[in-house]
Amino acid sequence: MIKQRIFQIAAMVAALASPFANAQETPPLTWQEHWFEHNQLVTRVFLDADIAVYYDNDVDRNITWMNKFAGDVWRYTKKTYGDFGGKPHLHAIFHAYKYGGGHPSTWWDAHHDYRNVIDIGQAGDWHSPAGWNVDVIAHEISHIVELGSKGVHGSPAFGLWGDSKWAEIYNYDVYVNLGMTSVAQSTYNDLITKQDNFPRAGTYWFRDWFYPIYSQYGGNKVLNRYFELLAQHFPKNGNNYSRSMNWGEFVHFWSGAAGVDLKPLATNAFGWPAEWEAQYNKAKTDFVFASAPTVTAPLPSYK
Repeated sequence: MIKQRIFQIAAMVAALASPFANAQETPPLTWQEHWFEHNQLVTRVFLDADIAVYYDNDVDRNITWMNKFAGDVWRYTKKTYGDFGGKPHLHAIFHAYKYGGGHPSTWWDAHHDYRNVIDIGQAGDWHSPAGWNVDVIAHEISHIVELGSKGVHGSPAFGLWGDSKWAEIYNYDVYVNLGMTSVAQSTYNDLITKQDNFPRAGTYWFRDWFYPIYSQYGGNKVLNRYFELLAQHFPKNGNNYSRSMNWGEFVHFWSGAAGVDLKPLATNAFGWPAEWEAQYNKAKTDFVFASAPTVTAPLPSYK
């Protein structure tokens, strides 16, 4: 499935950063896809200062809700997480009746012509502005944050949180801050009971890890600060993160973002194997952070 290609994209370090990666451009009227099994000539159907929307020939041109929704998510993302290569546009490609699922690409990547991209297909069409149709758009943009923010390429935590754990808290925050209260509530209700089998069976990533951090230590500010600390401190090879992080480093970086020691929270959420203790102590020595800003007003809980 295309969703499984996210890790491949994250690993395509060799295809990075040409002298043209920062070049500005007007999104083209048509764009020939040349990645994975995608070979459609897509047409630009909407353009504003922030987003260029492309449809293949099978998407109904009367469907326009994605223009505003994807644009609003991208505008909020830039406001919250900063500049993405100095390239203002998100290139949002939509397919109907083909290519189940979606994938992202970032301004670092030659394989998508150095553009910030979400490319999504499905078995049907895009008439309904609800459910999966909405979630997948925000989900794919979350990966652009993960893979391309703060002037560094890659996601050292991808091997730990996988395809969707970061996306879940990102989506929830987007819905809260776009005033989509009922969608935020529904998302919360779904995620608060969602169980995963990693890093151990019976893990509640949202309930026991991300939501407590988000609700108690600053909402979108703590999410953004994690990526700031990562860009400032984690090992890099040029503009690419040079390796993946271990669990001790993961907990330490989120502790730095929150401004508190999150080892007790991590122990409750994930367990605390002996090797994590050594990793955590080494991370505290290897990566010394300045104090996080004082948090005065956590965002409200949707319960």
